[in-house]
Amino acid sequence: MSQVVTSIEIAAPVERVWQLVMDPSRLHEWVTIHRRLHSASPYPPQRGDRMDQTLSLHGAHFRVHWTLVVCEPPRRAQWRGRGPARSRAETEYRLTALDGGRTRFDYRNEFKAPLRALGAMASRVFAGALPQREADGSLRRLKELLERSSSD
Repeated sequence: MSQVVTSIEIAAPVERVWQLVMDPSRLHEWVTIHRRLHSASPYPPQRGDRMDQTLSLHGAHFRVHWTLVVCEPPRRAQWRGRGPARSRAETEYRLTALDGGRTRFDYRNEFKAPLRALGAMASRVFAGALPQREADGSLRRLKELLERSSSD
């Protein structure tokens, strides 16, 4: 299992952060490994929604089928994903309102590779520092996007 945990403070209200991160049509604006959205349930989000997307790490493109298993607007969302070779992923967003209209965004992603040779290959793709750097980069992009739009 590979796990990435990171967080960032954003100078935007929790409702604005929630609205952007939960809108699948905007993933390309902030998720660094996002390559394509194939399908998604309509906005606003609710438990049971589905989304199919293509992601890329180490130059390897892979499709993930997500289900929104927890949806507590505007505070918490948890997605469970199925990827290639029976791999599994879980991504959680936790948003906390801070003083001054700021938001703390806590992000967690766990990847579970299947067994055998394909699992070993998938684990190599998700191992190392790259997933952490990409998660940190995505949150920095999110922060810049939200803070730039609030100053316009």
